[in-house]
Amino acid sequence: MSTSERITVKSTAFSDFIRHGSSREKRKFFDKVVRETIKEQKEVIALAERTKRI
Repeated sequence: MSTSERITVKSTAFSDFIRHGSSREKRKFFDKVVRETIKEQKEVIALAERTKRI
């Protein structure tokens, strides 16, 4: 296969969202992802702190 040939793959809901979603929808989604990630990181840090004390 040469480098100029492309393989067509099935589109996913996420790729459709990235391609067709409004800037507002994308911002709202990524803000939620960041908030949840920060929450999970804080939980991991707290668990590490508790474990370190034992």
